[in-house]
Amino acid sequence: MAERRFHRPAMLDMEEAEQIEGDIDPADRALIAHETAHAMVSQARASQDPELVDRLIRLVDEEGIDTVAMLWSKAEAHTLPGSLWRLYMIREWVKTDGEAVARSYHHGVHAAHVRHAIAGVEDPPGPEEVQRLADKILSGVYSGDLATALERAGAFCRVVATGIAFEAETDEGHSDARAHRTTMRAAQLLRTGEDLETNARMWREERLD
Repeated sequence: MAERRFHRPAMLDMEEAEQIEGDIDPADRALIAHETAHAMVSQARASQDPELVDRLIRLVDEEGIDTVAMLWSKAEAHTLPGSLWRLYMIREWVKTDGEAVARSYHHGVHAAHVRHAIAGVEDPPGPEEVQRLADKILSGVYSGDLATALERAGAFCRVVATGIAFEAETDEGHSDARAHRTTMRAAQLLRTGEDLETNARMWREERLD
């Protein structure tokens, strides 16, 4: 019987995404990133308008990933625009590769059970469940507890990273090059999770600019 092979979740690589070019002067990019991020979050949270929150959740659907990248992809990781960029990247990822992401999440649950509880993905975790979580996280940013939303996103990344690392082990001795690439992807996702958890603490301390 042939050994089962798992399709890897093809997460849009952060470094590749940051190469998306925009027409904004680099000297103004940081200022625009911070101003737009703070304006969107503060206005949505002040208005508590469900229609506005829904439009912001679906920002990439309407404007495209290149527009969001132009605004925020160059922002430092431990900033509000850097947080938003990572959250929209996660949503785009689970939207385009939800089945593989859900599989990796499932593989990571038992080894990262506490993080699973924090992330709050519905059981059993399937493509629709991980996509709903991504929407709920962004909804929390604009109309709920922003720190909790960042913590949930960070925990989600950690669980998926654990699952991807597990899958990489199944390739060792069979496809070492693929196992190496998958391990590197897991490490990148783990860093994203750590960044988001750090940003949650910074928001609570009123230090997330």
